[in-house]
Amino acid sequence: MPELRLNLVTKEWVIIATERARPPEFFKRRANNKPELPHFVDSCPFCPGNEAKTPGEIFRISDGDKWKMRVIPNKFAALNREIERVRMNQGIKRIVSGFGVHDVIIESPLHNMTTALLPLDHISEIIRAYKRRFTELYSDHRIGHVIMFKNQGEGAGTSLEHPHSQIIGTPITPIQIRMRLEDAMRFFDIEGECVICKTMSEEKAEGKRIIFETEHFISFIPYAALSAFHTWIFPKRHVPCFADITDEETADLALNLKTTLAKFYFGLNNPDFNYVIRSNRPKDGRSEYFHWYMSIVPHLTTTAGFEMGSGIFINNAVPEETAEFLRKVQAPQ
Repeated sequence: MPELRLNLVTKEWVIIATERARPPEFFKRRANNKPELPHFVDSCPFCPGNEAKTPGEIFRISDGDKWKMRVIPNKFAALNREIERVRMNQGIKRIVSGFGVHDVIIESPLHNMTTALLPLDHISEIIRAYKRRFTELYSDHRIGHVIMFKNQGEGAGTSLEHPHSQIIGTPITPIQIRMRLEDAMRFFDIEGECVICKTMSEEKAEGKRIIFETEHFISFIPYAALSAFHTWIFPKRHVPCFADITDEETADLALNLKTTLAKFYFGLNNPDFNYVIRSNRPKDGRSEYFHWYMSIVPHLTTTAGFEMGSGIFINNAVPEETAEFLRKVQAPQ
């Protein structure tokens, strides 16, 4: 029988459409059969030798005399770091000038690389770059929120194939972020515990939707997953702000993230996906009601009119079945 499930973290309802659900193997067949990419493309601005085609580096991680990762301003930034933040109210119009920061992390010199295939120490370097820029951006009092994300593949919104992720600092706190923090605060006021910790505790106890567990992190498909194979990675330690991740946790997150993405890569035929790191601000780093986490969304289905019109999602993959499928995928290390 179909059922509606409430996601306690997002406060969104999802219909688990059991009577029209597809087996997990169906989504592997639906995944894009991508052409094999070369390791170098002469016209790609992110490939080695084309550094002059990008804005000047913020910093790089080197391997001898060659770079292994570069952090640069986005050449086509959504926001402008050179202007001042100005707020204006004009009748019903509420305007904030387009101040903000938009960086790109070029994750590898290889054009055809993906996170699932990177060495663990290289993924750790990417996470440390996230942490460094996250902290640096928040040191500017004009920044209201910082989001770190990756768009992998055309279906996930990427415009360049070369492996990269992005960091954007906005002059406002987005309403989605504000609502989730406020909902988490209300949950804490009523239940006396963090909604992330509560969710993780119950998911671990039940065990059916766990994908992979390491010393400091756990990846799982939520009870009320909004789409097929929608996955979360939670830190086991209650830590509200991503800036407080330790070196030991960084290495452990690299292992968990690589393994989880490798299960997608080999088990689902390398689907397009987005991931995002959701975090509180450093100045709220001692809050008891929320802690940071990663969300990974493979693009295996399409959002349609019902979802847009109602805000209720339809998931035609049963979370317990998809998690079991991924647990069985043996991804080479």
